[in-house]
Amino acid sequence: MTDDQNELGRFFHWGPISLLSVSLTVIGTSWAWWPKNTSFATRAHFGLFWLLNLLAVYNYVMAVMVGPGFLPRNWQPLHHREAKFLQFCKRCDGFKAPRSHHCRQCDRCVKKMDHHCPWINHCVGWANQAYFVYFLVFYMLSNLHASVVLSLGGFHYFSDTLLYGDIRRIKWSALLICVFSLGLSVGIVLCMLKLICIQIVCIVKNRTSIEQWIVEKASCRRARSKRQLKPFVYPYNIGWYSNLGQVFNIESQTSGNGIEWPVRKGCDQFTLTREQLAQKAEKRQRTRTFKCTRHVTGHWLPILSQGLMVSICVPCADDPRIRLEPNDLIRVTRIRNYWLFGERVLSEASDQDQSKKLRKGPIRGWFPRRCAIDVTESMKTADSGEPDSNENAPKKKCVGKKKQLKLN
Repeated sequence: MTDDQNELGRFFHWGPISLLSVSLTVIGTSWAWWPKNTSFATRAHFGLFWLLNLLAVYNYVMAVMVGPGFLPRNWQPLHHREAKFLQFCKRCDGFKAPRSHHCRQCDRCVKKMDHHCPWINHCVGWANQAYFVYFLVFYMLSNLHASVVLSLGGFHYFSDTLLYGDIRRIKWSALLICVFSLGLSVGIVLCMLKLICIQIVCIVKNRTSIEQWIVEKASCRRARSKRQLKPFVYPYNIGWYSNLGQVFNIESQTSGNGIEWPVRKGCDQFTLTREQLAQKAEKRQRTRTFKCTRHVTGHWLPILSQGLMVSICVPCADDPRIRLEPNDLIRVTRIRNYWLFGERVLSEASDQDQSKKLRKGPIRGWFPRRCAIDVTESMKTADSGEPDSNENAPKKKCVGKKKQLKLN
């Protein structure tokens, strides 16, 4: 089991509750529209339907309860010399192991993090990725089975009523519920099929969705670089069969620790982390400094304070919104037409403690662009310490100017 102290509490979230509501609607409607005959084929299909649902429920619960595998807080590498190849997590107060990333929702560093899934209210990572994929497969098959039952049952009911009965005797409410459940089941099948394809492609390449993004940025970094950089080789792709075994082989799961991984020849455990550090360094060089000019509420849809267009053109991301006050400095890394993403600058540790007490909410996230101005160039000038032209002028000329003003 995961070391999360509130495992059962994860089920009391809008994601699992919504998934349960939709599943109960489809299952209940399918049961009501199941053929009434008691033949062996009907009973076998009924048993298969419940078997698929039970397998889906089992893998869903295991994906939530087992969890992705959290990196211990204050984690340190075995050898201190390896720390220079790793990123440091301020929230967990420790280093990030290779392939580990910090999840804002879980507030922990996750081993081999793929993504945070709201439907299981947990991350998908090293320890529970197999359960998550099994859940997707069985849930898709159960809803595919339900869609066939609902479509055939509704068609036979409607056609038999038209041929052998009176159309006025049709129970339209029951037929509408059948059509609604059919739409839910078909939609679930399509969504699950897409997620399965994404997961299988990632597993065959031994990449997570986050690592896929890192690889793409590595290619772009080398394409736009003015100097010749060594080609980046993804270290964890050791063949499709071995890649599948790392996820679906129970022995691989029990013998591994989610920190050390087999790598390709010519690579080491820190090939990917070194590339991440290089990308972070270039990102810091591209960072722009903005100064807040007006109060920012931190609301997701600031219609009253920022206007309609800012609320309509919100960024399609689950990143938080930050609250700002005039004269706050923000290091911006992402720029959109109406929104900026950055981190509020905290000068000292004492200021940081006071800010956390006085101002609630995160310090890193999105805020409206119209509430800040770019002061990067002025900050660079101030940091360089270059005096103004008036300061370079000789004192005699200044005195002469003063005398000239007096004479005039």
